[in-house]
Amino acid sequence: MLSKVQRSFRPASVTLRRLHQSALDVVDHLASEDSVTDSFGRFIQGVQPHQLTPTVLHRSKRMVLDSIGVGLLGSTTHVFQLALQHCQHMYGPDDISSVYGRRGTRLSPTLAAFVNGVAAHSMDFDDTWHPATHPSGAVLPALLAVSDMLPSNSKPSGRDFLLAFNVGIEIQGRLMRFSNEAHNIPKRFHPLLLWVLWVVQQPAPASFLWNTPSVATPWPSLPAYQEPPWLMPPPSPNPSTSATQRLGLEAALLASRGLEASPRVLDDTAGVAGFSAFYEDYAPQPLASPEEEGLQFLLENQDIGFKRFPAHLGMHWVADAAAAVHKLLLREQGSGGSGQGSGVVSQVQDILLRVPRSKYIDRPFPESEHEARHSFQFNACSALLDGEVTVDSFSQEALQRPDLYSLLGRVHVEHPHDNPANFDRMYGEVQVRLVGGDVLKGRCDTFYGHWRNPLTNESLRKKFRSNAGAVLPREKVEGLIEAVEGLDRLEDCCTLLEQLQ
Repeated sequence: MLSKVQRSFRPASVTLRRLHQSALDVVDHLASEDSVTDSFGRFIQGVQPHQLTPTVLHRSKRMVLDSIGVGLLGSTTHVFQLALQHCQHMYGPDDISSVYGRRGTRLSPTLAAFVNGVAAHSMDFDDTWHPATHPSGAVLPALLAVSDMLPSNSKPSGRDFLLAFNVGIEIQGRLMRFSNEAHNIPKRFHPLLLWVLWVVQQPAPASFLWNTPSVATPWPSLPAYQEPPWLMPPPSPNPSTSATQRLGLEAALLASRGLEASPRVLDDTAGVAGFSAFYEDYAPQPLASPEEEGLQFLLENQDIGFKRFPAHLGMHWVADAAAAVHKLLLREQGSGGSGQGSGVVSQVQDILLRVPRSKYIDRPFPESEHEARHSFQFNACSALLDGEVTVDSFSQEALQRPDLYSLLGRVHVEHPHDNPANFDRMYGEVQVRLVGGDVLKGRCDTFYGHWRNPLTNESLRKKFRSNAGAVLPREKVEGLIEAVEGLDRLEDCCTLLEQLQ
């Protein structure tokens, strides 16, 4: 028995055809007006699966695999549990869209997108792009929810699924490039909380799957969701981070029924509404039509950054630099040293970190795992003690180690002028002065996992197996790897969807 929502989107539905034609009329009307917003709509409407190059397919499949693994691990967190309980208590179950790692639990598409979005970002383990966004976590949960919503005989093919995913990634990337300020570590707004970005981009992949015309779809919803912009939150898994997942998908659902609003939301440069309200140097540029020769996705030229441990991206520079110093400490100790814990602490006089200036990730004595994920000091000291930072580094037991707090008390921080708060140009440097006076230095300009130094397929699969294996049995973990890596060859995405619970 199909739900009312599913029946309303049956391809043969007279209602949908009527809405489709009404939206096409809007497209035709707007086509005569040369606007940035309209150019984005034409791109969404016209892009085709054959325009995904082997490089784009390869990189986007890696993104899907990593994001699913991170989401599955995130479904074990307390914040995810609270979000799921809230949705079940306030709205009740709706047997449509699946929830990460919860066999038999289904919610409405918008709520499933919300809770899965919470899972994806709850540990700050999701992928990162430049300018600073978390691309997959902003697109994949909504896309999975929509795919679940569609009738079994109308599931998207794997290649169509990847095209919809890449449309969302492309729109996101293009929007962020409208501002030079957006290239830097944010001072006021967390990139994942730019609701205007998410509400604009999320309808793109969602509407693509049910062929709703694009100009009428991505933009109408914005005035309906004029909420106060989210300021930079404290380093905690803020559920409002993923509230825009829900709003974005709901915007697409409403637009598919014919709801319209501003057709020029991307063209406003006055800073009053829309994306321009966030950046003073906002300068929108039209997006080339997919029919134009030489179309190239941003993902073709810039790879994605995948994190090896769940923390703010900036932490990966200092962790790799400190890990290099850890190796030097082992050499100083010789074969008789322990190389861990007190053996390291007894050697260290003081620690100097040279990192970019950024208040919300400069936390000398973090008091929770979420503050620790946003602390230069914590991640440097953890790597000095253990030689690496891992998922377990943020457990309560690890946070409360006396040796760790002893090292934290010896840390000083400098912000060199040549070290900007920019993920494409920054570096991390750790200098340790030993009790005897010797100085050991470690520096990282490009950590392993950065888009300039991407994880190998083997490393990415290892991360996925570790994350997904915390929730799913081994056969499902391996089934997901096989399904995602062969996604462009699947007739439909049912195989992928069935493995998520």
